[in-house]
Amino acid sequence: MAGDDTGGRLGEEFFTPGTTSFTDFLVAHRPGLLPMRRPFPDGVRAAADRFPHGTTVLALAYRDGVLIAGDRRATMGNLIAQRDLEKVHPADDHTAVAFAGTVGLALDMVKLYQVELAHFEKVEGIPMTLNAKATRLAGMIRQNLGQAMQGLAVVPLLAGYDPAAPAGRRGRIFGFDVAGGRYEKPDFHAEGSGSPYARGALKKLFRPGMPRREAALAALQALYDAADDDSATGGPDLNRRIFPRVSVITEDGFERLSETETEELSHETVDQRRSRPDGPGATP
Repeated sequence: MAGDDTGGRLGEEFFTPGTTSFTDFLVAHRPGLLPMRRPFPDGVRAAADRFPHGTTVLALAYRDGVLIAGDRRATMGNLIAQRDLEKVHPADDHTAVAFAGTVGLALDMVKLYQVELAHFEKVEGIPMTLNAKATRLAGMIRQNLGQAMQGLAVVPLLAGYDPAAPAGRRGRIFGFDVAGGRYEKPDFHAEGSGSPYARGALKKLFRPGMPRREAALAALQALYDAADDDSATGGPDLNRRIFPRVSVITEDGFERLSETETEELSHETVDQRRSRPDGPGATP
């Protein structure tokens, strides 16, 4: 590591038994490498709109597990900073994390979280339980509280397949607040500035035991509603062929829907809006 006087050899800390948390290891030995510990200049709160922010993300349980999706837009104040941002990422084989908030901090947090889960599994020989994964992520968010108070918040959404849960309830969803509060959300949840509209749509469209295609269409309809009322959320861009990212997590693991399938479902969503601009009604 930079600044070490070890001649390229690993330091003593790497050979000392300690925590199974890679984040705690960095806190003890290399705190400057943590994205949430890097200092920001004074006055950053007033300039928070100069940093790209991403919204909107959502998740819903369905027949085979859980689906997680997000739009692709990042904004910087009143500008569109990016049209094809990836907001949904696998955390391990059976867990995914999506984010709303400050893009740079969020992407670093996602990468650190992926290492955190892999480190635990290598040390312990077994993966964390889903409850433990949610608790670890909550702790990482809490470490970012200083930046969040300056206007640079990161609010992730965690979804996973839990084989230890009762049949039919193995797709689980966790939401968080900027202080690291952890809340399990039954059935569905959304985060980001477009989340009130997305949750309103899911409240109409969700039903237990939905097949994958129906769940994906419900997610796309919810993101469409969010984009319809929230300027920071991007809808399907048919001309540029930029569509929301949709992924599922089942007993078989994490799977991202192909570009072809997502494009087809997005066109179907847009076609439905031509005849019914306000979207489909509640599922009977």
